[in-house]
Amino acid sequence: MILGLEYGFMRHAFVAGSAIAVLGAAVGYFITLRRQAFAAHALSHVGFAGAAGAILLGASAYLGLFTFTLASALGLALTAGRLRERDVGIGMVLMFALGLGVLFLNLYTANAQSAMSILFGSIVGVTAAQAGLSLAVCLAGLAALAVMYRPLCFASFNPEGAQARGVNTRRLDLLFLLLVAVTVAIAVPVIGALLIFALLIGPAATAQALSRSVGGGMVLSMVLGLIVTWSGLAAAYTIGYPASTWIATLSFAAYALALLWRARRHAVVAE
Repeated sequence: MILGLEYGFMRHAFVAGSAIAVLGAAVGYFITLRRQAFAAHALSHVGFAGAAGAILLGASAYLGLFTFTLASALGLALTAGRLRERDVGIGMVLMFALGLGVLFLNLYTANAQSAMSILFGSIVGVTAAQAGLSLAVCLAGLAALAVMYRPLCFASFNPEGAQARGVNTRRLDLLFLLLVAVTVAIAVPVIGALLIFALLIGPAATAQALSRSVGGGMVLSMVLGLIVTWSGLAAAYTIGYPASTWIATLSFAAYALALLWRARRHAVVAE
């Protein structure tokens, strides 16, 4: 069969990777639109600390991931202030979370490999249960994003206008950050805390460089996420090297090509 789909681990990798690519690209589109990439980055590292802490206590790494990321997202939403103050606070949380993660690894080295897989990802090590969970979270996340879509678009471009029209922007920020936290928590074991931007930010940033509309850009972002993920898995199976490395490399290459195309288009228009 093509790309090793006769093997269960490859089928699980394709299902989990596709689900996370679609949800990550859709949510990531609004993350870049709302300039919350740093917050998403911090949540991924908080998730690593949560996973390492859960492993230390003998609990599920997923439980630690979801608990820490959701709690952190709630804290970020409730304490949101001006952009500069928020970024300083996020930076402090990020620093503390990484310190905790290193401490947990040092306290319990017997199962350090499990925590390291959270840090770097292990898409070909996904089980059938994890693949099913990824698919379920993807469908639920897309449904939640569909409900929030119109007010989220309005608030992302004109928060003051949205507030004046009766949109509860504070509650919307809270719900969106919780959605980001869930997306991060389900994606980190697959792509890794260090490379999560490859699916969360890369396709979205590329789509925004190529498309002017929100709806079209979000669809393009999801398509790019799938292409990058499938290509990365195919390259890992046929050539070698970790799938996460291929996914991150292809995501960067797509963004670089999009920037070159946009620059060339602007140069032609200027002439």
